Amino acid sequence: MCGIVAYIGPREAYPILIKGLQRLEYRGYDSAGLVIANGGLNMYKTKGKVSDLVEYVKDQKTSGSIGIAHTRWATHGEPNQTNAHPHYSQSRKLAIIHNGIIENYSSLKEELIHRGYEFHSDTDTEVLVNLIEDIQTNEKVSLEEAVRIALNQVIGAYAIAILSVDSPDTIVAARKGSPLVIGIGKDDYFLASDATPIIEYTKNVVYLEDEEVAVLKRNEELKIRNIKNKELTPYIQELEWNLHELEKGGYEHFMMKEIYEQPRSIRDSMRGRLHAQEGTISLGGIIDYEQKLLHARRVIIIACGTSWHAGLVGEYLFEDIARVTVEVEYASEFRYRNPIIDEDDVVIAISQSGETADTLAAIELAKQRGATILGICNVVGSSIPRATHAGIYTHAGPEIGVASTKAFTAQVTILTLMALRLAELKGNIPKSRFMHLLAELENLPNHIEKSLNNRGIIQEIAKRFQDVSNFLYLGRGYNFPVALEGALKLKEISYIHAEGYPAAEMKHGPIALIDENMPVVFIAPKKGIYEKVVSNIQEVKARNGKIIAIVTEGDEHIKKIADYVIEIPETEEFLIPMLASIPLQKLAYHVAILRGCNVDQPRNLAKSVTVE
Repeated sequence: MCGIVAYIGPREAYPILIKGLQRLEYRGYDSAGLVIANGGLNMYKTKGKVSDLVEYVKDQKTSGSIGIAHTRWATHGEPNQTNAHPHYSQSRKLAIIHNGIIENYSSLKEELIHRGYEFHSDTDTEVLVNLIEDIQTNEKVSLEEAVRIALNQVIGAYAIAILSVDSPDTIVAARKGSPLVIGIGKDDYFLASDATPIIEYTKNVVYLEDEEVAVLKRNEELKIRNIKNKELTPYIQELEWNLHELEKGGYEHFMMKEIYEQPRSIRDSMRGRLHAQEGTISLGGIIDYEQKLLHARRVIIIACGTSWHAGLVGEYLFEDIARVTVEVEYASEFRYRNPIIDEDDVVIAISQSGETADTLAAIELAKQRGATILGICNVVGSSIPRATHAGIYTHAGPEIGVASTKAFTAQVTILTLMALRLAELKGNIPKSRFMHLLAELENLPNHIEKSLNNRGIIQEIAKRFQDVSNFLYLGRGYNFPVALEGALKLKEISYIHAEGYPAAEMKHGPIALIDENMPVVFIAPKKGIYEKVVSNIQEVKARNGKIIAIVTEGDEHIKKIADYVIEIPETEEFLIPMLASIPLQKLAYHVAILRGCNVDQPRNLAKSVTVE
């Protein structure tokens, strides 16, 4: 992985490719490169950012109306110019860009070496392009056919785009387990890992499915076959996002823009679904599976990273409000654990991008064993919505910052709606109480708008603790997952080690870490087992730990104990995770800025993890 862009048409390709790579920078990467076809295959690549590539290419030959480009996140081989994409075949007649991992590359490479091929990089991608060339040369077939035959021999994941000197008006593309989108213009084609580089030029797109091979040829209709050589009819969809959503809109960073977008993104997640005045919830995406969900033996939530934390909040919501048995699983562990699943189970898969490799693999495992699969996803047309039986889009809009913010609160919003709808179906909540909870949920964006006005105190806290080496985040009940998410945000973008724990578990180990240099963040609203959390705060205070507390507005008791308090409006307990996560996102942001970190593109991270 991480980012693919390609173009063929009447325009100059270079500016389209560079702008496309810049649109994909949010995905995370360590090198960049491109090839322009103009008589030959002119390749330029370098370690570093797209800006480094632009500088490297300056004064070079970039004229041409067909090209491929790539940002790489290293899997095979260290980040350097040699391992950067694109890669030539041995004859330099082919050039390829590739996301994914070819798992059997070593055995293929050994066979190709026996046939006289030499390799210059450490990548599995160079093996793939030489395999394609070897097949094309020895079997005397077209580029498309050589690609199809080669992909029947590889094991692993791929999204590829290939140029050939001998087919100067053609790009051949294919995917399996890694996303690839084709944009269809008036007289041209665009290709990308997601829609962000395409939306400026066209809203008409085709999402390639697994094991499909596409031929993009100048002045000809798009052709798609699968690797078994079956001809397929392209299914054209219209993009929902707008170009302005991909811009910073006056904010210094996408992350801060997306933090401040949360009142809107939460409203959009509820729009058309929550009808507080009528006292109803309508979840059209899963309406045909409500009875299956209602009578499920258990609900299993699978996800990774921040989505897993949203799933943990969902566990509290479903068990507390709807009285449904829930298990929350890391998708990466679930897929290898030989889990016990049957047809009475409902699996809810959560992913912002809809392309998370481990979550996709876990979905396939659960489907094979007869479970009903529902999805919660932000990106329309991505792989997970297509792999599930039904699902709900969050409608949070594009999330460009690598560290998830508005996607998290939108996912929790959808889980909240599902839990309330299940409670209504089960009849285990009085109508008056149900109406009250819907009103509180509808009012949540207003509370969040209010809580966004606490910038001053958060900046003060960030300045005080920007140079520490460790943070501890503690919460109980609904707020334990918030502690995990707050710690993850800080470590992701500031590179400070941070851990989240249930507050009651502090005495079972983490308390040994507490001294006068340890900042401890408590999520301590005046709900639930408030007194127990106050006791935990006292224990930290007794050991000279520095206390930062997220408290209910007007809480004077904790204010007397804590070193710093951040107030949030009072609301129902089940809504606090969304409300309390906002100041923790802002705290991570301001600490990272003070430390000089790249908050939108933190090191070593990719926005969409499309390989294991």
